Amino acid sequence: MPPLRGFSDNKFQDRNDALTATKALIRALVPYFSPGKARVQLPVYSGAHFDETAAQLEGFARPIWAVATAVAESSNIIDPEVTNYVQQLMEGLANGLDPAHPEYWGAIGDWDQRMVEAEPISFALLIGPKLFYEPLSKESRMHLVKWLSGLNGKVMPENNWRWFRIFSNLALSRVCGVPHEDVKDYIETDFSMLDRFDIGNGWSADGIWRKDIREGEERYGRQADYYSGSFAIQFSQLLYCIIAEKSDPDRVARYKYQAREFASQYWRYFDEDGASIPFGRSLTYRFAMGAFYAAFALAKCYDETNRYTSAGFVKGMLFRHLRWWAKNSSHMFAVDGTLTIGYLYPNMFMCEDYNSPQSPYWAMKSLVILSLEEDDEFWTAAEIPHPLSSISIGSEPVSGVEFLPAPSQILCDHPKGQHHFMLSGGQFCVWPLKATQAKYSKFAYSSAFGFSVPTGGLLAQLAPDNTLAISRDDGNTWATRWETVGGPRVLPITFADTKIQCLQCTWKPWKTEETEIETTLIPPCDTWPDWHVRIHRIWNRRKDSSVSEKFTIVEGGFAIQAKEPRLMGELDQNWGGASPHGWTLETSTGSLILSSAGVSGLKSIIDTDTIAEGKVLKSDPNTNLMEPKALIPTIQHNVEIQPGEKAVIATSVFAIANGKKHFTHEEMFQRWCQQPRLGEVLSEI
Repeated sequence: MPPLRGFSDNKFQDRNDALTATKALIRALVPYFSPGKARVQLPVYSGAHFDETAAQLEGFARPIWAVATAVAESSNIIDPEVTNYVQQLMEGLANGLDPAHPEYWGAIGDWDQRMVEAEPISFALLIGPKLFYEPLSKESRMHLVKWLSGLNGKVMPENNWRWFRIFSNLALSRVCGVPHEDVKDYIETDFSMLDRFDIGNGWSADGIWRKDIREGEERYGRQADYYSGSFAIQFSQLLYCIIAEKSDPDRVARYKYQAREFASQYWRYFDEDGASIPFGRSLTYRFAMGAFYAAFALAKCYDETNRYTSAGFVKGMLFRHLRWWAKNSSHMFAVDGTLTIGYLYPNMFMCEDYNSPQSPYWAMKSLVILSLEEDDEFWTAAEIPHPLSSISIGSEPVSGVEFLPAPSQILCDHPKGQHHFMLSGGQFCVWPLKATQAKYSKFAYSSAFGFSVPTGGLLAQLAPDNTLAISRDDGNTWATRWETVGGPRVLPITFADTKIQCLQCTWKPWKTEETEIETTLIPPCDTWPDWHVRIHRIWNRRKDSSVSEKFTIVEGGFAIQAKEPRLMGELDQNWGGASPHGWTLETSTGSLILSSAGVSGLKSIIDTDTIAEGKVLKSDPNTNLMEPKALIPTIQHNVEIQPGEKAVIATSVFAIANGKKHFTHEEMFQRWCQQPRLGEVLSEI
């Protein structure tokens, strides 16, 4: 796939660069406008769970995030290409709202995708009424009021969608002439729902956070992903701060406070080069992961007394992220320059049932900074380096490993190692998403190696990186962690005079069976900066004392690039051998892969009653989000557990990503030999 000129070669240093990227992205869409300009249909034949009209409305509405800000009054810059695009949008808006026009979008119903696309349209009306409302005819204005009012009284998810209705009602009352009294109750009802998502420390969950699993309880999930940060909730809160600063000062003050709290933690999801950790759903929205920083700047939420909320820091976080995507966009665009469904390359396995070919343009949320005036401090500030960068200057040292209580995750980027990842202690999503276990419930997620999604039920198709795959029928079917029934709990331990915070949770591979697993995750530390540790206690809770359980258990490490796996050499125990395509190692206690992307492996820590074997698994092509061809280091255990008894599996997981530090093979071998040895600590966990 070719790179996109104007985006892939973009330096992302100033407003002109952001405008150039926006024009490159919308330029590719122009040929696919419908005759009446109300729809955009890319030349890809794939379906989403909603109707095709709503899918083509996505293509019309989603670029508006950037386009509306590029022509906002405060931008003071008129670009003819963007202005021409706006004229097409206005023609399309009038036609899409008109029930008598063949390109009418249709009325909004329950659970309707049109609700989502109403938000960028409403945003444009609110920040640019002279361009997006006043040119409409009286008849078109009436159609607009009727269409946006269609959100009210309809059934919608109890998640970030509530913001879409709030913005629609704000547009109705502030721009379209609808009395505020007519929409006030809807707005307050949605705010009451959104307030229930607050989980502290500036965080919102994407819905009601389920604290535990109890019989008869409503089946909520437990997810705080990019939706609750950059894709929707924090993003919309900050845009609300712009619109309601005078009319709702108390809520605006609270949202700004929460945004600053969130900013003091959110930076940890990005590495020094701007790469974010893929986690959760809708990752085809790609650089929308940085949209929080764009909205933060738009809301002028800066606090220069806080290193994480200054204009220079926010600018650095956003632009490094956009530069990373530009640098890694060679396979992201189709031959016509349009965005594809996927992450670093086109991939239908990782998408959701609500991803149409036009869906990826939600990414343009990160370009709303275009409405900032040229003399705004965002543009004039010098970028401040990442807090963990070797050139970062700060008054206080910053730990490379930190537990974040709200999302129940440990963010890891140890300064003595070279790998940016997180340990996740028990988030899960109960919605019927494709690959929901892979997107939320794995033990670890990496900005360098991504994660893998299943393509089928066989082990290679399951692609069990950073999870425990367990089978009770000799590998015919497999289960992995999904919902956690207990925890996550924070478990402090002391090792070599170092205090370490661990995460522990309990889960069941099969809901109706009496197998229960307690997993403890131990992050890197000074003693083992390249490793993290997982301890699994697998209980047979059966009451029938005559029945033992036999399991096949496969533990996976980080999936890693392997462009030519058949040509990779085999290392011996001392890493002998040579191959330009990489190396693999399999032993009775572990396995390892060394490739141009870095090194990934894992080892058993303790001798148990299990029969173990290290294996390098060649996962199905296109299972990994970042590399179409990947290998996964694994250890396979064969376990028999008597009723009331348990088996213990303890694994140390090793990974070094290619980066600024260069490790020779000898240095990596030495680090591989410095495996964590927990000793007496193991019995206390």
